[in-house]
Amino acid sequence: MKYTTLLFDVDDTILDFKAAELQGLSKLFEHYGYHLNDSLLKRYQIVNQGLWKAFEENECTREEVLNTRFGLFFEQLGKKVDSVAVEKEYRQYLNQGSQRLGNSLDIVADLADKADLYVVTNGVAKTQYQRLEAAKLLPYFKDIFVSETIGYQKPRIEFFQHVFNKIAPVDLEKTVIIGDSLSSDIKGGQNAGIDTIWLNANQQETPTIKPTYTIQNLDDLYQIL
Repeated sequence: MKYTTLLFDVDDTILDFKAAELQGLSKLFEHYGYHLNDSLLKRYQIVNQGLWKAFEENECTREEVLNTRFGLFFEQLGKKVDSVAVEKEYRQYLNQGSQRLGNSLDIVADLADKADLYVVTNGVAKTQYQRLEAAKLLPYFKDIFVSETIGYQKPRIEFFQHVFNKIAPVDLEKTVIIGDSLSSDIKGGQNAGIDTIWLNANQQETPTIKPTYTIQNLDDLYQIL
């Protein structure tokens, strides 16, 4: 193996977050009298993604993202809601979303016999643990690192310093991060001085943030590792 330490992102890397999100939002919106359609989903994603981008850039806290997004979204629809309460309800639905991405279980199980695997995620700790366990992926990782519990988020160097301190000793030349997000996973890996593998499943155009490697599905990992 070229790399002995593999850092895996979770959402849209080994777990199908889009499927879990659609499932959760559909149930949530139905409860508030709305049918989830493409137009409604796009309006929510603009609000949500804007807040998470601000979080990555250290312009707001994770709590601000979670506790304001539904209030801001429903406000656009002319409906006033308790944003914190709606977030808790959504979290219950989202926690049930344990759909794996592709054949991630087989790949992770195989790689766990050949290298040290860790999860690095900006998600919510309880949600990520619950989803990974339900997807039967949890046992294959030596540790789970979540921004909520660390206090820093990808791509901050402090996030990765915490990870490296916990798994020390670590050989940075034999460590690689695998993820779908250029702004958090790939940029974070660059900040940390390690190689990066970008999962570009949607075949986006040439990025401004340049990963070490680009793959279209997890099976392509074997050509690199």
